[in-house]
Amino acid sequence: MAYNTAYDLESMVVNTKAATVYTAHEQSLFLGGSIVPVMQLPAGSITAQVPVLGKLTAEDITSADPDEYTDFTAQTILDTSVTITSNIYAARHVLRDLGGIDPSETGRVLGNAVQVAFDAAVITAMGGLTASTTDADPMTVNAVIDAVAQIRTTGEMGQLMGLLSPTEAANLLKAVGAAAYAGGDFQTEGLRNGYIGMIGGVQMFTSSNITGANKGFIFGKDALRIAMFKNVDLEVQRRASAVGNDIVASLHAGVGVVDATRGIKLVNV
Repeated sequence: MAYNTAYDLESMVVNTKAATVYTAHEQSLFLGGSIVPVMQLPAGSITAQVPVLGKLTAEDITSADPDEYTDFTAQTILDTSVTITSNIYAARHVLRDLGGIDPSETGRVLGNAVQVAFDAAVITAMGGLTASTTDADPMTVNAVIDAVAQIRTTGEMGQLMGLLSPTEAANLLKAVGAAAYAGGDFQTEGLRNGYIGMIGGVQMFTSSNITGANKGFIFGKDALRIAMFKNVDLEVQRRASAVGNDIVASLHAGVGVVDATRGIKLVNV
Protein backbone atom coordinates (compact mmCIF):
# COMPACT_ATOMS: atom_id res chain seq x y z
CA MET A 1 0.00 0.00 0.00
CA ALA A 2 1.27 3.50 -0.87
CA TYR A 3 1.27 6.46 1.51
CA ASN A 4 1.56 10.16 0.80
CA THR A 5 4.16 11.30 3.32
CA ALA A 6 2.68 14.77 3.60
CA TYR A 7 -0.63 13.52 5.01
CA ASP A 8 -0.11 10.03 6.44
CA LEU A 9 3.34 10.14 8.04
CA GLU A 10 2.44 8.17 11.17
CA SER A 11 1.19 5.14 9.25
CA MET A 12 4.25 5.22 7.02
CA VAL A 13 6.71 5.33 9.92
CA VAL A 14 5.24 2.27 11.68
CA ASN A 15 5.35 0.11 8.57
CA THR A 16 8.76 1.34 7.44
CA LYS A 17 10.36 0.70 10.84
CA ALA A 18 8.87 -2.78 11.07
CA ALA A 19 10.17 -3.69 7.63
CA THR A 20 13.61 -2.24 8.40
CA VAL A 21 14.12 -4.20 11.60
CA TYR A 22 12.67 -7.42 10.19
CA THR A 23 14.79 -7.34 7.02
CA ALA A 24 18.02 -6.56 8.86
CA HIS A 25 17.62 -9.46 11.28
CA GLU A 26 16.26 -11.85 8.66
CA GLN A 27 19.14 -11.26 6.24
CA SER A 28 22.04 -10.86 8.68
CA LEU A 29 24.08 -13.86 9.76
CA PHE A 30 25.24 -12.19 12.96
CA LEU A 31 22.63 -9.86 14.46
CA GLY A 32 20.69 -12.74 15.98
CA GLY A 33 23.65 -13.86 18.08
CA SER A 34 23.42 -17.54 17.13
CA ILE A 35 26.75 -17.62 15.26
CA VAL A 36 28.73 -14.95 17.13
CA PRO A 37 27.51 -14.23 20.69
CA VAL A 38 26.15 -10.72 21.33
CA MET A 39 26.84 -8.88 24.59
CA GLN A 40 25.11 -5.66 25.62
CA LEU A 41 27.28 -2.64 26.32
CA PRO A 42 27.02 -1.18 29.83
CA ALA A 43 24.96 1.99 30.16
CA GLY A 44 26.91 5.14 29.40
CA SER A 45 29.71 3.34 27.55
CA ILE A 46 30.50 2.75 23.90
CA THR A 47 33.20 0.16 24.65
CA ALA A 48 33.10 -3.34 26.10
CA GLN A 49 35.89 -5.05 28.03
CA VAL A 50 35.77 -8.77 27.29
CA PRO A 51 37.76 -10.76 29.87
CA VAL A 52 40.09 -13.51 28.71
CA LEU A 53 41.06 -15.83 31.57
CA GLY A 54 44.03 -18.16 31.56
CA LYS A 55 44.05 -21.86 32.46
CA LEU A 56 44.92 -23.69 35.67
CA THR A 57 46.33 -27.16 36.16
CA ALA A 58 44.59 -29.28 38.80
CA GLU A 59 46.69 -31.40 41.15
CA ASP A 60 46.03 -34.99 42.12
CA ILE A 61 45.93 -35.06 45.93
CA THR A 62 43.71 -38.11 46.48
CA SER A 63 46.62 -40.18 47.80
CA ALA A 64 47.64 -37.66 50.45
CA ASP A 65 47.98 -38.76 54.06
CA PRO A 66 44.63 -38.01 55.78
CA ASP A 67 46.54 -36.69 58.79
CA GLU A 68 48.62 -34.29 56.69
CA TYR A 69 47.19 -30.79 56.30
CA THR A 70 49.76 -29.18 54.06
CA ASP A 71 48.15 -26.88 51.51
CA PHE A 72 48.69 -27.78 47.90
CA THR A 73 50.09 -25.24 45.42
CA ALA A 74 48.10 -22.08 44.77
CA GLN A 75 48.09 -20.83 41.20
CA THR A 76 47.39 -17.44 39.72
CA ILE A 77 44.79 -17.05 37.02
CA LEU A 78 46.28 -14.78 34.41
CA ASP A 79 43.70 -12.44 32.94
CA THR A 80 43.68 -10.05 30.04
CA SER A 81 40.90 -8.16 28.30
CA VAL A 82 39.91 -7.30 24.77
CA THR A 83 38.34 -3.90 24.09
CA ILE A 84 35.52 -3.76 21.54
CA THR A 85 34.29 -0.32 20.48
CA SER A 86 30.81 0.22 19.10
CA ASN A 87 30.50 1.86 15.68
CA ILE A 88 27.52 3.35 13.87
CA TYR A 89 26.24 1.73 10.68
CA ALA A 90 23.60 3.90 9.03
CA ALA A 91 21.70 4.35 5.78
CA ARG A 92 19.68 7.48 4.91
CA HIS A 93 16.94 8.12 2.37
CA VAL A 94 15.15 11.40 1.65
CA LEU A 95 11.51 10.75 0.87
CA ARG A 96 9.71 13.61 -0.84
CA ASP A 97 6.04 14.35 -0.34
CA LEU A 98 5.28 14.18 -4.04
CA GLY A 99 3.94 10.77 -5.05
CA GLY A 100 3.24 7.56 -3.15
CA ILE A 101 5.58 5.09 -1.54
CA ASP A 102 5.33 1.55 -0.25
CA PRO A 103 6.85 1.78 3.26
CA SER A 104 7.74 -1.89 3.42
CA GLU A 105 9.92 -1.55 0.33
CA THR A 106 11.71 1.49 1.76
CA GLY A 107 12.30 -0.35 5.02
CA ARG A 108 13.49 -3.45 3.24
CA VAL A 109 16.15 -1.51 1.34
CA LEU A 110 17.32 0.41 4.42
CA GLY A 111 17.42 -2.67 6.65
CA ASN A 112 19.35 -4.62 4.07
CA ALA A 113 21.88 -1.81 3.69
CA VAL A 114 22.59 -1.72 7.42
CA GLN A 115 22.96 -5.48 7.81
CA VAL A 116 25.26 -5.77 4.79
CA ALA A 117 27.59 -3.14 6.26
CA PHE A 118 27.64 -4.81 9.67
CA ASP A 119 28.07 -8.35 8.36
CA ALA A 120 30.99 -7.13 6.24
CA ALA A 121 32.57 -5.63 9.38
CA VAL A 122 32.26 -8.98 11.19
CA ILE A 123 33.87 -10.79 8.25
CA THR A 124 36.71 -8.24 8.25
CA ALA A 125 37.29 -8.84 11.97
CA MET A 126 37.54 -12.57 11.31
CA GLY A 127 40.70 -11.84 9.36
CA GLY A 128 42.40 -11.74 12.76
CA LEU A 129 41.84 -15.45 13.35
CA THR A 130 44.69 -17.95 13.11
CA ALA A 131 45.61 -18.94 9.56
CA SER A 132 45.07 -22.55 8.52
CA THR A 133 48.15 -24.74 8.38
CA THR A 134 46.62 -27.07 5.81
CA ASP A 135 44.28 -26.00 3.05
CA ALA A 136 43.06 -26.89 -0.40
CA ASP A 137 42.11 -24.97 -3.52
CA PRO A 138 39.36 -25.58 -4.46
CA MET A 139 37.82 -26.27 -1.03
CA THR A 140 37.41 -29.90 -0.03
CA VAL A 141 35.84 -31.84 2.83
CA ASN A 142 39.35 -32.84 3.95
CA ALA A 143 40.36 -29.17 4.22
CA VAL A 144 37.44 -28.52 6.58
CA ILE A 145 38.33 -31.55 8.70
CA ASP A 146 41.99 -30.46 8.86
CA ALA A 147 40.93 -27.01 10.08
CA VAL A 148 38.76 -28.62 12.76
CA ALA A 149 41.73 -30.67 13.94
CA GLN A 150 43.86 -27.52 14.13
CA ILE A 151 41.28 -25.82 16.36
CA ARG A 152 40.72 -28.88 18.56
CA THR A 153 44.44 -29.12 19.37
CA THR A 154 44.17 -25.73 21.14
CA GLY A 155 41.56 -27.14 23.52
CA GLU A 156 38.42 -25.73 21.86
CA MET A 157 35.98 -28.65 22.06
CA GLY A 158 32.68 -26.79 21.73
CA GLN A 159 30.35 -26.32 18.76
CA LEU A 160 32.09 -24.92 15.69
CA MET A 161 30.66 -22.60 13.05
CA GLY A 162 31.86 -22.29 9.47
CA LEU A 163 31.52 -19.57 6.85
CA LEU A 164 32.51 -19.98 3.21
CA SER A 165 32.52 -17.67 0.24
CA PRO A 166 29.88 -18.55 -2.39
CA THR A 167 32.62 -19.85 -4.71
CA GLU A 168 34.17 -22.12 -2.10
CA ALA A 169 30.73 -23.26 -0.91
CA ALA A 170 30.02 -24.34 -4.49
CA ASN A 171 33.38 -26.13 -4.65
CA LEU A 172 32.60 -27.95 -1.42
CA LEU A 173 29.20 -29.04 -2.73
CA LYS A 174 30.89 -30.33 -5.89
CA ALA A 175 33.27 -32.33 -3.71
CA VAL A 176 30.29 -33.72 -1.80
CA GLY A 177 28.75 -34.70 -5.12
CA ALA A 178 31.74 -36.86 -6.01
CA ALA A 179 31.54 -40.64 -6.13
CA ALA A 180 33.27 -40.95 -2.73
CA TYR A 181 30.10 -39.70 -1.03
CA ALA A 182 27.59 -41.46 -3.26
CA GLY A 183 24.53 -43.11 -1.78
CA GLY A 184 24.50 -41.38 1.59
CA ASP A 185 22.05 -38.94 3.14
CA PHE A 186 24.81 -36.34 3.40
CA GLN A 187 25.22 -36.17 -0.36
CA THR A 188 21.50 -36.45 -1.08
CA GLU A 189 20.49 -33.54 1.16
CA GLY A 190 23.41 -31.35 0.11
CA LEU A 191 22.68 -31.68 -3.59
CA ARG A 192 18.90 -31.49 -3.18
CA ASN A 193 18.66 -28.16 -1.35
CA GLY A 194 22.13 -26.63 -1.70
CA TYR A 195 22.56 -26.45 2.07
CA ILE A 196 26.06 -27.54 2.99
CA GLY A 197 24.88 -28.75 6.39
CA MET A 198 27.26 -30.01 9.07
CA ILE A 199 30.70 -31.29 8.17
CA GLY A 200 33.05 -32.66 10.79
CA GLY A 201 30.98 -31.11 13.57
CA VAL A 202 30.93 -27.69 11.86
CA GLN A 203 27.66 -25.92 11.04
CA MET A 204 28.39 -24.44 7.61
CA PHE A 205 27.03 -21.17 6.21
CA THR A 206 27.73 -18.99 3.19
CA SER A 207 28.35 -15.24 3.00
CA SER A 208 28.84 -13.06 -0.07
CA ASN A 209 30.92 -10.71 2.11
CA ILE A 210 33.85 -13.14 2.04
CA THR A 211 36.14 -11.98 -0.75
CA GLY A 212 39.82 -11.92 -1.64
CA ALA A 213 42.38 -14.38 -0.28
CA ASN A 214 40.16 -15.51 2.58
CA LYS A 215 38.03 -18.42 1.40
CA GLY A 216 36.20 -18.89 4.66
CA PHE A 217 36.42 -19.27 8.42
CA ILE A 218 35.81 -21.96 11.04
CA PHE A 219 35.53 -20.86 14.65
CA GLY A 220 34.16 -21.59 18.09
CA LYS A 221 31.69 -19.30 19.85
CA ASP A 222 34.38 -17.91 22.16
CA ALA A 223 36.55 -16.74 19.27
CA LEU A 224 34.65 -13.47 18.74
CA ARG A 225 32.14 -11.21 20.44
CA ILE A 226 29.68 -8.60 19.19
CA ALA A 227 29.23 -5.60 21.49
CA MET A 228 25.74 -4.14 21.04
CA PHE A 229 24.99 -0.55 22.00
CA LYS A 230 21.71 -0.14 20.11
CA ASN A 231 20.14 -2.66 17.77
CA VAL A 232 18.62 -1.84 14.38
CA ASP A 233 16.32 1.17 14.59
CA LEU A 234 14.68 3.72 12.31
CA GLU A 235 14.08 7.45 12.77
CA VAL A 236 12.16 9.97 10.67
CA GLN A 237 12.66 13.72 10.70
CA ARG A 238 10.92 16.39 8.68
CA ARG A 239 13.19 17.97 6.06
CA ALA A 240 11.48 21.10 4.79
CA SER A 241 14.28 22.01 2.38
CA ALA A 242 13.66 18.75 0.55
CA VAL A 243 9.87 18.98 0.88
CA GLY A 244 9.84 15.59 2.50
CA ASN A 245 11.37 13.52 5.30
CA ASP A 246 14.75 12.13 6.24
CA ILE A 247 14.47 8.39 6.91
CA VAL A 248 17.51 6.99 8.71
CA ALA A 249 18.15 3.37 9.63
CA SER A 250 21.01 2.74 12.07
CA LEU A 251 22.79 0.12 14.12
CA HIS A 252 25.27 0.84 16.93
CA ALA A 253 27.53 -2.18 17.46
CA GLY A 254 31.09 -3.42 17.30
CA VAL A 255 32.87 -6.74 16.85
CA GLY A 256 36.26 -8.08 17.85
CA VAL A 257 38.36 -11.23 18.04
CA VAL A 258 38.63 -12.43 21.64
CA ASP A 259 40.72 -15.58 21.17
CA ALA A 260 42.28 -16.05 17.73
CA THR A 261 43.33 -19.64 18.47
CA ARG A 262 39.67 -20.70 18.67
CA GLY A 263 39.17 -19.88 15.00
CA ILE A 264 40.78 -20.64 11.67
CA LYS A 265 40.77 -18.57 8.51
CA LEU A 266 40.90 -20.71 5.39
CA VAL A 267 43.41 -19.15 3.03
CA ASN A 268 44.77 -20.46 -0.24
CA VAL A 269 48.33 -19.25 -0.71
